[in-house]
Amino acid sequence: MTKLRLSWPNRITLARILLTGPFVMAMLHVNDPAYMPWIRYVAIVIFLVMAVSDGLDGWLARRTKEVTQLGAFLDPLADKLLIICSTLLLAGDKTAVPGMRLPDVVVVVIIGKDLYTIMGFFIIYMITSEMKIVPVLAGKTSTAMQLVTVLAILISPEATELVAWYPYVVKFLWWTMTVMGVITVIIYTRNGTRYVNEYEAVRRANNHKT
Repeated sequence: MTKLRLSWPNRITLARILLTGPFVMAMLHVNDPAYMPWIRYVAIVIFLVMAVSDGLDGWLARRTKEVTQLGAFLDPLADKLLIICSTLLLAGDKTAVPGMRLPDVVVVVIIGKDLYTIMGFFIIYMITSEMKIVPVLAGKTSTAMQLVTVLAILISPEATELVAWYPYVVKFLWWTMTVMGVITVIIYTRNGTRYVNEYEAVRRANNHKT
């Protein structure tokens, strides 16, 4: 019986997924007077660890030549889990950073993009029976923008004291993040449709041969 061995890149990705729990717990108390402001600092540290590990697992997988289908599936899943949780929490009345509550339209676009991407992945899998996970530059840029925006919001109380116009920077980031989300959806839709069409064309050609 073959033992299942997780590579170190996959272990890092799984650790990132597990850290979502402590991050959410910290954010749930971010406006609780009994925990302010140190609980937000805890959330920032956890988020930074998760954000850094996002790049580390991919780099390590390429460096050690341990790029796997499991890793290709888990990595974007970990990203989406973190972004969805962060977006919902930063838009909630009780969990938003004071003065930096995410607008509802931003939440709808970001979460909608991730749910749409997940749904598209499973639709393609049901049609082709293949795991087709091909990251695109727009998707990577969108994810990076989301991580930067969340961090910018989390540190905004201190940053605003140092730079009076810092809130405008954050708002620019979250609207740019929203636009990138829309662009990513368009690109993934085009690529997914093209892949399914190519698969159907090959399948029809094979049926004609037989």
